[in-house]
Amino acid sequence: MKAISKFDLCVIGAGSGGLSVAAGAAQMGARVVLVEKGKMGGDCLNYGCVPSKALLSAAHKANNMQDGKEFGIKQNGLDINFRSVHNHVHDVIEGIAPHDSVERFEGLGVTVIKSKAKFMDARRVRAGSKIIMPRYTVIATGSSTALPDIPGLADIDYLTNETVFDLTRAPRHIVIIGGGPLGVEMAQALRRLGSEVTILEAKRLLPKSDHELAEVVSGQLRKEGIRVVEETNIIQISQRRGGAVIHIADGKSVRDIDATHVLVATGRRPNFDDLDLDKAGVLFSENGIEVDRRLRTTNKKVFAIGDVIGGTQQTHAAGYHAGIVIRNTLFRLPAKADLSVMPRAVYTNPEIAEVGLTESEASQIYTGVRSLKWSFDDNDRARAEREIEGLVKIIVSRRGKILGAGIAGKNAGDLITPWTLAMQEELNISSMASLISAYPTRSEASKRAAGSFYSPILHGKATRRLVRFLSFFG
Repeated sequence: MKAISKFDLCVIGAGSGGLSVAAGAAQMGARVVLVEKGKMGGDCLNYGCVPSKALLSAAHKANNMQDGKEFGIKQNGLDINFRSVHNHVHDVIEGIAPHDSVERFEGLGVTVIKSKAKFMDARRVRAGSKIIMPRYTVIATGSSTALPDIPGLADIDYLTNETVFDLTRAPRHIVIIGGGPLGVEMAQALRRLGSEVTILEAKRLLPKSDHELAEVVSGQLRKEGIRVVEETNIIQISQRRGGAVIHIADGKSVRDIDATHVLVATGRRPNFDDLDLDKAGVLFSENGIEVDRRLRTTNKKVFAIGDVIGGTQQTHAAGYHAGIVIRNTLFRLPAKADLSVMPRAVYTNPEIAEVGLTESEASQIYTGVRSLKWSFDDNDRARAEREIEGLVKIIVSRRGKILGAGIAGKNAGDLITPWTLAMQEELNISSMASLISAYPTRSEASKRAAGSFYSPILHGKATRRLVRFLSFFG
């Protein structure tokens, strides 16, 4: 009989969430084993957040270098070396990789096993030649591309987020299937780096974002020459020499689109197929592993975090989950996750960032919902930078409770943070309206949007009568 290795925590998956649990627990004195069958750093470092933002940064830099006419700056042409862009992306990955490496984690005292993990029963996990019996197991195996059921897709050499960053030449014409965050980010990046780009979306662009905010990004993409085809159905994809032909039904017409490359960006599916969850008594569905608010599965000795539980599939969500798990497992505290205030962002230019409910979601739950808006067209900093696209949009109850916030515009991902804090601390809209913002900054737009909650009262007839009445008393 093989020896059984005992640990406090067995973490399956070395992506963002798993690494956060392993590092935090080990540094607090726990005995931790980390099992990973693929690359350390998971999807975020190797195929997701890091390479996509590095590619976007190169694309935005290219755009800025040819966009100076309004400032009185002339540029004599632009030379984009896509192989050098590819090298930049992978240099960024390599610069971060040591932080997520086996060596670093072994230095923290974590036992790292490079192997697949499978449950043997409710308590034991097999990893390679080892049998592990931990006090708690944490599943942090992430997600991967969900391939749509399109006839002919399997017959072509399509790209996903795991392969698109390996391109060393700019695609001549890339068709992106899916208009979610990954789809629109890659569309803008590749367009700004010289590719012809078409987005095919079955619904509308950025369907999970507030419609008004999504329109800001949609308008910018179209302005840059990206073809956006919404509410379309892909009938079939056919291989052709040098690329593919996508047969689509768009409204009442049927037409073909020629492409040299096809990128599938239609969403994510949780990774748990190889874990033998049934043997551990862990329930799951196609949407992810089922967890309670403490992130425990149906087996109370097994937790699951990050993309594998579905919902908000963002790196910062996995990091937040890690803290909840550590409090539950190491300190026996019944910590619960509050996912209602999880910010989400799309890193196009302009960006979109949101937290809480959208206007349509809030209207289905509450009565008397108000939408408070302030355009960056009326913000001095935005005008000085000549980037006035977008707005701040705050959703409040009739009494001023903040139900959600959304921003479309430059640096929206940073500007959403005060609204996330306001919702976490259950602050009223009055707190944001009285906030002092430095001038000139884009954050003033948030303050002005909040202040507009009181405009009907402050600028109404009753206030004017009161002011006139008080004037008689010197």
